[in-house]
Amino acid sequence: MFYGERIRLRRDERSDVPQFVEWLNDPEVRRYLLLNLPISQANEELWFENMLKRPAEEQPFAIEIRAGEGWRLIGNCSLFGIDWTVRSAEAGIFIGDKSCWNQGYGTEVMRALLNYGFGTLNLNRIFLRVDEANLGGIRAYEKAGYVHEGRFRQGTYQGGEYRDMLFMSVLRSEWTPK
Repeated sequence: MFYGERIRLRRDERSDVPQFVEWLNDPEVRRYLLLNLPISQANEELWFENMLKRPAEEQPFAIEIRAGEGWRLIGNCSLFGIDWTVRSAEAGIFIGDKSCWNQGYGTEVMRALLNYGFGTLNLNRIFLRVDEANLGGIRAYEKAGYVHEGRFRQGTYQGGEYRDMLFMSVLRSEWTPK
């Protein structure tokens, strides 16, 4: 497991699947994800089975926060599409528990992913794509150290409109362990 000040990242478990289905079927949660359609329990179970076949470095993490003496699941994150020649990976995150939005958890999770990617996997570049309308996400990524590097014009279609997709990244030389 990887720990931040208020979060921990652990491997996804089969028992997390029903919670992910609930969150991903909430249009507000799904708004900035690359998911346009609701999902079924069967869809998410298939995702889970396929995820287990991916390399260990690319398997996602459950995001948990302290809840009394234990931990409470609030979302999911990962590094994926790792290119070992270029030493690059894409980061992804969603916080499904809306009571945890706008509390700095996204920034803390992204810092933990940077520590994992640079400190554990010895990557050189970690990037992400974000919908231009996802202002909270953009703010969290900037606080974690991501810099803007490009724009994919009308790169996403959500809610009946085309929007730009922004590209942000952190290079190992820009990273400060936290």
